[in-house]
Amino acid sequence: MELSKEQYIEILNHSLSSGGEYSEIFLENSYGTNILYDNGKIEKVNFSSSSGASLRVVSKEETIFAHTNEPTFENLMDLAKTLKKIASERFDNREILKVKELKECEKRDFSPFQIPFDQVEIDKKVEKVLKGVNLLKDADSRIKQITVSYSDSSRKVKVINSEGIIAEDIRNYPRYGVTVIGEDEEGNLFMGYAGDAANAGFEFFTDEMIRIVVEDAVRQVIAQIEGEDAPAGEFTVVISSEAGGTMIHEACGHGMEADLVLSGSVYRDKIGQKIASEKITVVDDGTIMNKRGTLNYDDEGTPTKRTVLIDKGVLKGYMHSKITAKKFSAEPTGNGRRESYMVLPIVRMRNTLILPGEDNPEDIIKSVDYGIFVRKMGGGQVDVISGDFQFGINEGYIIKNGEITKPIRGASLVGNGLKVLESIDMVGNDLGYGVGTCGKDGQAAPVSDAQPTIRIPKMVVGGIVKGGNE
Repeated sequence: MELSKEQYIEILNHSLSSGGEYSEIFLENSYGTNILYDNGKIEKVNFSSSSGASLRVVSKEETIFAHTNEPTFENLMDLAKTLKKIASERFDNREILKVKELKECEKRDFSPFQIPFDQVEIDKKVEKVLKGVNLLKDADSRIKQITVSYSDSSRKVKVINSEGIIAEDIRNYPRYGVTVIGEDEEGNLFMGYAGDAANAGFEFFTDEMIRIVVEDAVRQVIAQIEGEDAPAGEFTVVISSEAGGTMIHEACGHGMEADLVLSGSVYRDKIGQKIASEKITVVDDGTIMNKRGTLNYDDEGTPTKRTVLIDKGVLKGYMHSKITAKKFSAEPTGNGRRESYMVLPIVRMRNTLILPGEDNPEDIIKSVDYGIFVRKMGGGQVDVISGDFQFGINEGYIIKNGEITKPIRGASLVGNGLKVLESIDMVGNDLGYGVGTCGKDGQAAPVSDAQPTIRIPKMVVGGIVKGGNE
C-alpha cells in the first residue's frame, strides 16, 4: 500500500520528536527465481519474494533502528513511537528537527532493462540452463561433473528521509554460473568455474553470454588437467584483464571503505600521499551502464557517482555512507548499501576498477623473459589492517621469452596491496570485468570489479618448490 507524502512526514517527525539529527524510512519489494542443474538433472527451482520497511534515527554517534515486514502506515507509526521512546532515554540532543515537505529525486537510469523477469515463463528460464548443459556435454570427455545455475532477482527500493527527499531505484540482478569437474588419467579431479552477471533484465541471458561462460569454465579445468605443478618463488607476474579486478577489490578496495578506514586500515591517514605507481588510477563508480554494482541511488537515497580513490598514484579519498562522511567532514559518495530492509546500511563498493593505461597488453607479455601469466584469479584471504593477501590462481601459465607457454596448477599470489600498487610498472590499454557478491559484516552486495592487464615486476608466487625459477 502506497503512503502519502503527508503520512511519510508524520512518521519521520514522530520518530524525531525526542531528538535526532537524521531520520529515514527505507521500503523494499523484491522477488526472484533460482534454478540449479546438478547430478544430471534440474535439482531445484525456487521462487522467493519479500517486502518490508525499516526506520532509523541517528544522533551523533548513535543509531536506533527497527523494521517490519508489513509496511502499513499504522505499523510504521508504531516503529516511530518505539524509536521515539528509545531516543528519549539515549539521545542527548533535544533540538527537535521537523520535516516540512518531501520532494521526489530526479529519475536516473544507469541500469535500463527490456524484459522484466516476472514476465518470462519458467520454461524459458530452464531453457537457458539446459543451453549451457548441452554445450558442456559436448565440450570435452574429461569433464565428469556439470553444475549450471541460473538466478534472477528484482529489487525495488524507496528512501524517504528527513533531508526532505524521496529517492527510488529498481535493481534487476541476472546471474549465470557454470562449475565443471574434470579428471586426468590418474584420477585426479580439478574444478573450473565461470559466471557472468549484471544489473539488467532477462535480455541479459543471451546464447553468446552462455557460450562465453561455458568456454571459460572448460578452458580453466583443461588447463589444470594439462598443466604442471606451479613453481614457487619470486617472479614477474602479469595479471590479465580477463582476471577481472579481484586484486583491486579485495586487496585494496575494502581498505578504502571509510568504516574500515576508521577501524585502522592500511590506507588510514594517507589522503594526499603517493601510495601507488603514477600509472595507477582507481575509481569506484556506481554509474557504469548495466554493471552489477551499478545503482541510480544508494540505499540512503544518495545519488551515485564516480568516486576517484587514487589518482595517478595519489590517494584522493575514501568511499562513504552518510554516517562516515560526517565523521570525515566529507560528502557521501553513494556507497551506503544494505542487503535488505532488515539491516542498517554500511559502506560497500559498487564497480571498483583500475582505469586503463597506455601499454599494449601484447607488449606487456613480450617484456617478460620468465614469469607467470594470470588469466583467472581465484578466492583468497585479505587482512584489511595490514593489506597482506593471498589469492589462488584458477588459470595460470608460464611466460618464457615473451610468450605464454605451458599451463600451471596449484599456484597462488602472495603479497601486500600497497606494495603491489607501488610496484606496478606497466598498465594495459584494455579493461576486463569480473562479477561477484561481496560479503561484509554478514551482508551480501552485488558488485563488479575491473582492471587492465598489469605487470608486477616482483611478486611471490606460492606453488610447488622445485629448485628455483628455471
